[in-house]
Amino acid sequence: MRPTWQFGDVYGLDPELLSMVPRPVCAVLLLFPVTEKYEAFKHEEEEKLKGQPQDVSPDVYFMKQTIGNACGTIGLIHAVANNQKHLEFEPDSPLKKFIVQTSKMASEEKAAFLEKDESIRVTHESSAQEGQTEAPSVDEKVNLHFIAFVNVGGQLYELDGRKPFPIVHGKTSEDTLLEDAVEVCKVFMARDPQEVRFTIIALSKDSY
Repeated sequence: MRPTWQFGDVYGLDPELLSMVPRPVCAVLLLFPVTEKYEAFKHEEEEKLKGQPQDVSPDVYFMKQTIGNACGTIGLIHAVANNQKHLEFEPDSPLKKFIVQTSKMASEEKAAFLEKDESIRVTHESSAQEGQTEAPSVDEKVNLHFIAFVNVGGQLYELDGRKPFPIVHGKTSEDTLLEDAVEVCKVFMARDPQEVRFTIIALSKDSY
């Protein structure tokens, strides 16, 4: 992708620290611990929403996660695929090709397609090895998970490949996406007050 938009850390949740994040923001990624409390909430939420279907826009790009420890890659795909009108791709971008090829597929089909996509897999593995910490193997049990928050049609969506469908969190806008997503992130933190393993990053327009 062309570096016109960049991921950057969100250093804190109070207005002063949020004001340091370059604008506009088109996606927010949350890394959080998968705890017993969270798993119980997730199950409860799924059961409730199965009985009360949400109004999810057909324009939302959503995929399931079937590859172990690939939640970061799934989060990135969710962030990018739902912001194609903002982002610029290189001419031969494997990511753009993947999104175009899978855009009309069901969430499970997208996941199966990703399993077979060599270009994304190779990029994922090489990026994972470039980090400052040793990357876990695909099969290693990791209790941290990435999800994405995006604005599609003026609605805030939580996109989590471990869930059966997107979660609608109400109205948002291009101007308020960061603040609106942070309000949902605060609920995740309040659910596990003893936990400190939360990280938020924002996909912002490069201001330099």
